Amino acid sequence: MNRLQHSLVEYASFIVLVGSLYVVAGGIHIGVKGEATPLVNSLFLAIGAVLSNILGTTGASMLLIRPWIRMNRYRITAFHIVFFIFIVSNVGGCLTPIGNPPLFLGFLRGVPFFWTLTACLPAWLLENSLLIGIFYFLDQRNFLKAPKEIREMETAEEEFRISGLNNVFLIAVILGAVFISQPFFLRETIMIIAALASWFLTPKEIHQRNKFNFHPIKEVAWLFFGIFLTMVPALDYLELHSEQFGLEIPMHFFFATGFLSSVLDNAPTYLSIVAADFGHFHLQLDDRGDVSRFVSEQGDHLLAISLGAVFFGAMTYIGNGPNFLVKSIAENAKVNCPSFFGYIFRYSLPHLLPSLVLIAVIFFSPWRIF
Repeated sequence: MNRLQHSLVEYASFIVLVGSLYVVAGGIHIGVKGEATPLVNSLFLAIGAVLSNILGTTGASMLLIRPWIRMNRYRITAFHIVFFIFIVSNVGGCLTPIGNPPLFLGFLRGVPFFWTLTACLPAWLLENSLLIGIFYFLDQRNFLKAPKEIREMETAEEEFRISGLNNVFLIAVILGAVFISQPFFLRETIMIIAALASWFLTPKEIHQRNKFNFHPIKEVAWLFFGIFLTMVPALDYLELHSEQFGLEIPMHFFFATGFLSSVLDNAPTYLSIVAADFGHFHLQLDDRGDVSRFVSEQGDHLLAISLGAVFFGAMTYIGNGPNFLVKSIAENAKVNCPSFFGYIFRYSLPHLLPSLVLIAVIFFSPWRIF
């Protein structure tokens, strides 16, 4: 199968996974009681970061974005959506292969399931702490601008309640199907059946309370169809000319993987750069023995590639599948979201990138601590 055909198959799998999780999560309504103070919001994001490793960044994002918007509806601004994307849709999901597609592809090739937990945990704790700290500072200023009377009026009738709990089982079915590789498209068939079951079994009032419609997933489907097609020549060139890029030390791999993951899909980027690094050590990515050897002898390289793929996926709306989906859901709920370049220049570059540079210095420089 050539690269273009393989890319189209990957796109089909990607959109079925994202679409099924979108439909099933849309059948769950979460009511949050109490005032959305900066501390409550920060704890919510921290919980979301943990759930991203259990439900995947897509599953956690689809489950939590609507209650996040509702609980902050009286004062929600662009940075609430952006930091949700930073943390829940990307950075949070680097502790398990379920958390992010690149890590799952590594697991399928032979990277031990719990390697990501032990290797990525220090960076995960630091990066999430930094981002939640920055968010708390911004949210505190926003919170104080809202008059106390308005805050109390907007939250007085809220109560904690979860409706559509049967869909939690269907989310588990979808996540379990992710581990099926053969026969061809059995995994996607199970996901589609789960989505159809959710759509027909979920009471319509839950969809109405969630203001559920298919517009966001349609936008994502068309956008990523273009991305999956146009990334083919870029990844081909990377594999053919990888030695010319001078990738030698972990910091090189961290930023190279990160830059490409920001503008291309991070899963094939991860595989391409890992394959190039394997070739440098005369190893075969399809050989599980070679993979085990690489993990034990060049674990710092694999860590740099893994963190680069996951963390830098938050740099743009197209860096990871859930990003644009969250933006589309927020806009559908009449939330003012930054433009593509506004997201980068107002939020990613001043808030996210400095923290990633700090990660590089602490974990991958000659003066690294870990």
